[in-house]
Amino acid sequence: MTDTAIDDWTAPCPPERVVIVGRAARLEPLDADAHAADLWAALHADDRLWQFMSYGPFASQPLFRAWLESRCGCDDPLAFAVIDAASGQARGLLSLMAVRPESGVIEIGHIVLSPALQKTAAATQALFLALSHVFALGYRRVEWKCDARNSASRRAAKRFGFLFEGLFHQHMIVKGENRDTAWFAVLDREWPALKPAFEAWLGPENFDAAGRQRRPLVSFQPD
Repeated sequence: MTDTAIDDWTAPCPPERVVIVGRAARLEPLDADAHAADLWAALHADDRLWQFMSYGPFASQPLFRAWLESRCGCDDPLAFAVIDAASGQARGLLSLMAVRPESGVIEIGHIVLSPALQKTAAATQALFLALSHVFALGYRRVEWKCDARNSASRRAAKRFGFLFEGLFHQHMIVKGENRDTAWFAVLDREWPALKPAFEAWLGPENFDAAGRQRRPLVSFQPD
């Protein structure tokens, strides 16, 4: 019989409202007063951003702000604004959620990134900051879940080093539609190899004068 005992591990604390800073982006605990105007400007024009979310799109700025305010007081999901360091503006959202400290499991979800932020170093930096933070807290497993039809989210999960673990059929009903959920995860034993890959990709030497990557993230990751 395989020994499944876990030695020398202590359950981590739940994540707290702290600012997490990187070169290209930072994560700030969501604050409607500080972030609502920027986020409305960044997110409201493209309804496709909300297609696979259980909320949105929002018909007006006051409705959007009221929704943001409802998220600000939550510990789970714990919402962060993604700040683009170059502009200083909030251009996206992500949350730490489904927090289970007793098992060392957490999910990164509710990810909504503006078109201006997508496929940029700042977007990758934001996910790297979230991953680094939760593994530094002592979590054993970080999950990524998305609607199985959301091909962009599935590609992003794989690009960031999350491994596909399968489909949960008829997992949810969202906006009156069935949702099959694609399930991905990164484990703590995989993080020591993934972390330097992110750091190398995010290094200024990996970008040309126009900000284009010289090498893709996958080329830095272990086989």
